[in-house]
Amino acid sequence: MAQGSESDDKIYTRCPSSDLKQDPSDDVTKVLRREKNRVAAQRSRMRQTERADSLHMESEKLERENAALRREVMQLTEEAKYLSAMLSHHEAQCSMSQHSLHRRGLHLPFVAPPFYHL
Repeated sequence: MAQGSESDDKIYTRCPSSDLKQDPSDDVTKVLRREKNRVAAQRSRMRQTERADSLHMESEKLERENAALRREVMQLTEEAKYLSAMLSHHEAQCSMSQHSLHRRGLHLPFVAPPFYHL
């Protein structure tokens, strides 16, 4: 056959399904499938958005809790410094009192202060 002949053009330009008659139920099936897919995709996007919103709210909540805990740590650190200073001051006075009592011949039993984990 010669190049560019009519029979060659028909072979390459025809769509194989164009000669076949389509069943109308195939079109309905395609439309229903597309609609079902569209609805499923919409639900998926909605779930993804809800999940992102939920994660964002959880993140903000955890940031607030973290800030509150940091403030509490700072307050407790300051309190520990204050109590440590008070204890040092008390120990200095207490040792002087015990030394004075000891010179007079009186003895007080030593009671160890409670141990705190800081």
